[in-house]
Amino acid sequence: MYYTKFIMKNNVLKLLNYLYYFSLTVLPVIYLFPGSLIGYLLYGDFGKQPDFIPNPIGTSINHFFFFVYLTALSIICNLNQKRIFTNINFIIFISVFLEATHYIIPNRAFELYDLFANLAGVFTIFLLSKLIK
Repeated sequence: MYYTKFIMKNNVLKLLNYLYYFSLTVLPVIYLFPGSLIGYLLYGDFGKQPDFIPNPIGTSINHFFFFVYLTALSIICNLNQKRIFTNINFIIFISVFLEATHYIIPNRAFELYDLFANLAGVFTIFLLSKLIK
């Protein structure tokens, strides 16, 4: 019985690990594409950004939710490792670097609100994980 629970737990962690690395692979594709891939998939228009939750700051909330998701996966996948802070540093670097590349990518624009939303998503989960521990 215990062995079965251990295998199931291990399989769930492996699945979450694969999901984390898949998300890290998809993130640059979405960020570096000159237009909105998600807008094209949902609306058939590369120029339209999806606005999943209508709010006054626009589509920056999508950035917040994605980086909450990515940081949470990072922390869950590395629970038994001591180097969790380096993973947070990596995600912060990725969020700043990918948003800064919007200066040079056609049909994309650097937005300070998006950068703040990225960082707020990372720090929200990081602080929440520190409070839980």
